[in-house]
Amino acid sequence: MTERDVAPSSSPTGSGGGPRIRVFHRKEHCSARLVCFPHGAGTAHAFAGLSRALPQDIELLAVQYPGRENRRSEPFAADISALATEAADALTPYSDRPLFLLGHSMGALAAFETARLLEQRGPVERLFVSAARPPSQDWGELDLDASADEVLVDGLRTLGGVPEALLGDADFLEEILHMLRADHRLLRNYRCSEDTALTTPLTVLLASADPKNNLEQVRGWSRHTTSVHSVEIHSGGHFALTENVVEVAKLLTRFVHDDLGVHTAGVPADLVREIYLAGPDARAGQLTTDLSALEEEARKALPPAVYGYVAGNAGTGATGRANREAFDRWRLVPRVLRGVTRRDLSVSLLGRRLPAPVLLAPVSAQTVVHPEGELAAVRGAADAALPFVLSSFASHSMEEVAAAAGPGPRWFQLYWPSDDLLATSLVRRAEASGYSALVLTVDNPAFGYRPSDLDHGFLPFVNGTGLANFTSDPVFTAALPSGADTAAVVGHWASVSGNPSLTWDRLPRLREMTDLPILVKGILHPDDARLALAHGADGIIVSNHGGRQLDGTMAALDCLPAVRAAVGESVPVLMDSGVRTGSDIVKALALGADAVLYGRPYQYGLALGGRQGVHHVLRCLLAELDLALTLTGRGSARAVSPDLIAPAGPLAAPATSGSSPARRG
Repeated sequence: MTERDVAPSSSPTGSGGGPRIRVFHRKEHCSARLVCFPHGAGTAHAFAGLSRALPQDIELLAVQYPGRENRRSEPFAADISALATEAADALTPYSDRPLFLLGHSMGALAAFETARLLEQRGPVERLFVSAARPPSQDWGELDLDASADEVLVDGLRTLGGVPEALLGDADFLEEILHMLRADHRLLRNYRCSEDTALTTPLTVLLASADPKNNLEQVRGWSRHTTSVHSVEIHSGGHFALTENVVEVAKLLTRFVHDDLGVHTAGVPADLVREIYLAGPDARAGQLTTDLSALEEEARKALPPAVYGYVAGNAGTGATGRANREAFDRWRLVPRVLRGVTRRDLSVSLLGRRLPAPVLLAPVSAQTVVHPEGELAAVRGAADAALPFVLSSFASHSMEEVAAAAGPGPRWFQLYWPSDDLLATSLVRRAEASGYSALVLTVDNPAFGYRPSDLDHGFLPFVNGTGLANFTSDPVFTAALPSGADTAAVVGHWASVSGNPSLTWDRLPRLREMTDLPILVKGILHPDDARLALAHGADGIIVSNHGGRQLDGTMAALDCLPAVRAAVGESVPVLMDSGVRTGSDIVKALALGADAVLYGRPYQYGLALGGRQGVHHVLRCLLAELDLALTLTGRGSARAVSPDLIAPAGPLAAPATSGSSPARRG
């Protein structure tokens, strides 16, 4: 492919100028992006050679400062912070892949400040700084405005990087000295305290023959990250980064691949090889790997009333069937010979990197399925490094589940009670227990009409099962009479646990209670998604409660594209209801989901094998997802795009021969 500027249609441009980000070699299915910041008086084009030298799974983006090349008509930046703010905003359309930042000389400071801004929005994988002293150190730069042109030219010759023939070109020399003086004003005015630190890993690149920097000078970068820090020495002079591109590309690729490998450590698809190598005898007595067959195995193992509670749907079960039929109406359209050698399942959600686009959905009263209930389930989730969403109606308190989860990520599902003091108490406890998001479920103003439960006369809550978050709450217990028995506890719970009078104008009250992200779960109509955001929600979960609430509704997957279109690309949108396999997850991502919530199958694993059963189900799911990415030609979950799927039936001829649309940010 020839070198050219490529930018998403949403990519910001300078006022009256060209793109702030230049992409010389578009790599549509890349697994990561390397964002490069030029040196003083440098331009984005300095990185064209490095872009060419990088492998196909790493796409290089070059930041173009104002006042040069395609942005020549714009005034120079006022300070380093202005460069960083502009770069951070311009990178928004590219955040669908892991971002690595690389700054050379003055660009190291711009990259450092950009990383500080990006960390507020989501993770940065690593910052590389080249030919640069630490930001808190006085660089001792001369006042170039007071220096003669000859002094500046001598300095350029000493550092190298500019061919002698160009230094003899009067027009070129005038322009580069103009840029050099402007950029050195930024350096002289820049200030950074010694305690300013990133949470991002940081690697210093030091050229062995750099006349301006040495090992002792660059050691101070270690103060500016709370994560891992290293120094890598490579051959060449001050501009080796852009001159010895083959060596530098290999060095950078090693770090990028190693960092991506953290997300795929213990590659999920290795489960398949593990099983085959163990042989047939090792499969005796093991749970099935067919995720669609788990329900039947659980049916045989559970008492009929309990199985009916877990697997049952509202009414005739039409909604539950529709959920599965919706997935079957879409077919994957693989692309081949894409050179996908490693996959990155991770996604960025609510400012955090998740190892896969999967969370365990909230399910109530899990001790009816297994004696350890949520404790076994959250440990199985932690074994798979997946977030666990705890139901308000849990058999163990949120504090007990948090302790069992350890450092594993967890969210809390809130059924908003009619007592605001109780609601506040539940939210405060969730915050104190390390839950990092609230999932407000809104599609249950009343229990659904579930014949399986009605025919067995079975509801766990009637016997006090699933009320642990209430019986452990001081506000709830303070309202109970002294010596209250189970009937009194259940009666009080029934009177306060639901709030059918809730309307949208009450959502801001929840927003006032907490700084935690709030996702509204149970949305099918796009107008409700807009209302949720307008009243303070941070994200949407498209769901019909797995078919358990209202018979005959739209399938959640069928509503997903309309909800995504209604809220835009930047709003977190998740979905549940009907997800069973890794291929289902790929279809959901292609239709607009950032991640899915996975419910009944892990409950079947819990019923059949406790913690190990949950872990087994999740390993199978992630293995299938990993292989689905490989077989569809995608190097990462974030590379899944709408062109990967088509409606069942004959494949329509493409409208154009152009490239497929990029995955949204």
